[in-house]
Amino acid sequence: MPLLIVVVALVGALCVLNLLLCLGMIRRLREQTQLIDAVYEFVGGAPAADPAGSDPVAGDTVADFHATTTDGAPVGRDDLAPATVVAFLAADCKGCQAQLPDFLAWARGQDRQRVLAVVNAHDSDPDALIAQLTPVARVVLEGARPPVARAFGVTSYPRFCVLGADATLSAVVAAVSRLPVGTAA
Repeated sequence: MPLLIVVVALVGALCVLNLLLCLGMIRRLREQTQLIDAVYEFVGGAPAADPAGSDPVAGDTVADFHATTTDGAPVGRDDLAPATVVAFLAADCKGCQAQLPDFLAWARGQDRQRVLAVVNAHDSDPDALIAQLTPVARVVLEGARPPVARAFGVTSYPRFCVLGADATLSAVVAAVSRLPVGTAA
């Protein structure tokens, strides 16, 4: 009988040790996932249709462009007021899909005229994305030769650009959470 008690106690101790090791591994995996997400956020997501260029940085000047929103209204560089946020999203971009809920929540608190969403639909169906964005932003649909993305110099998605004075970019970020506080009104 004492041998049985020792064996049961040993098996119980091994189970507790195994449980502690598993919990430690789960914690480490969560930390690594957060680090990988941070790197992905810093580097950016899917490449744009013109992968030869590099993404814009704060201080770059936006080239002149002319496009039409999904509402049928014309939009160009001169139509964008300072502090306008221009979001570049792709319908088939996993990073864009991950950022979409945060962007929609952020945009709901902004003036719709100061939020422009540029959707690249070169290889996918953008209808669901456009339906989600239209209530909170003006939406421009782009194809294989994206004029707005070229004007801003965007080569990867998602990208969120804040327009400053004189058609220069005051901020360029890969995540909604990194938009400057107080962006747009």
